[in-house]
Amino acid sequence: MSGSFLAQPRPLRVAIAGLGFGEKVHLPALHDCPATEPVALWHPRQTRLDAACASSGLPGTTEFEALLADPAIDAIVIATPPAPRQALASAALKAGKHLLLEKPVALDGAGVEALQRLAIQQRCCVAVDFEYRAVPLFQQLAQLLEDGVLGDPWLVKLDWLMSSRAEASRPFSWYSEAASGGGVLGALGTHAFDTLHWLIGPSSQLQARLSTAIRQRPLSGSSGSLAAVDAEDIALIQLDLQDRWGRSVPAQLSLASVARQGRGCWLELYGSEATVVLGSSNQSDYVHGFQLWLAKPGEALRPIEPSPDLVFPRTWEDGRIAPVRRLIGWWAEAIQQGRPMVPGLAEAVSSQYCCDQARTSLPAT
Repeated sequence: MSGSFLAQPRPLRVAIAGLGFGEKVHLPALHDCPATEPVALWHPRQTRLDAACASSGLPGTTEFEALLADPAIDAIVIATPPAPRQALASAALKAGKHLLLEKPVALDGAGVEALQRLAIQQRCCVAVDFEYRAVPLFQQLAQLLEDGVLGDPWLVKLDWLMSSRAEASRPFSWYSEAASGGGVLGALGTHAFDTLHWLIGPSSQLQARLSTAIRQRPLSGSSGSLAAVDAEDIALIQLDLQDRWGRSVPAQLSLASVARQGRGCWLELYGSEATVVLGSSNQSDYVHGFQLWLAKPGEALRPIEPSPDLVFPRTWEDGRIAPVRRLIGWWAEAIQQGRPMVPGLAEAVSSQYCCDQARTSLPAT
């Protein structure tokens, strides 16, 4: 069975697999988008599924195959932890379902490429939730760079220093295991690489220094038992980016999930004609709080007003919902028009291979 593109302009009927980010963010975003309709939920644990179904009013199942066999379901959002994601996505593509995947899409680049080949073969449209491409000030920065505001780009620096896992008392989970797709590269690095590729160009010459600051975490429900953590919580990366004019741009990327009082997300771009800075210190919401500054040679940095053409028509208290809602709209439109989705699996391949190279360029310590 191959994916079907909608002949009539009716809402895309979407199931959600995975009820963390899926329930908190994707579900309200799907409800708000007139081009989509959430119709079912999936979770492997019945008690968790029952709670989500009761609060949402949607039917649910613990059998993923039931979603695949249902002709009333056009597409599936897969927002599970990373380890099962590739197998679930592969089964869904073989059943002809369009997909929206959380990242990391698979545990390595070869896995993402396998999904890309299958999606092409099945004529299914696959979106990947690189939602920073949908954040207004990031879009405004992309326009400035497209207009050549930097002149010759000299240096790109991205610091993403978060405190979400700075407490050693936070329980052990899949995030603590490299084999399960855990670590700061999967959580932040996938977004960071995609953002740099989008804004500047593809990467090369990547070198990394990875480390694990908190090496043990308590097991949930146990009395004092600790489990070893082998996933990195700090990543320091140097790479070259190739811009659209063929120029090589050195870049430096610092990622951490254990930075107490970390400065948040700050992207600095230095060129012959300008300096541009985009950043936010708000660690509780990765959308609200961003500001954009620009300085010409000899000037101080000055704030850039947000473009009214790019602002969200609606926002939520949870700032993650608005960019995901925008990306969902792009995805539904791509399915309706029968064209590839950007960001999709091609972008995920590039991002994931950078994560792979970062993990193999130098051993974690």
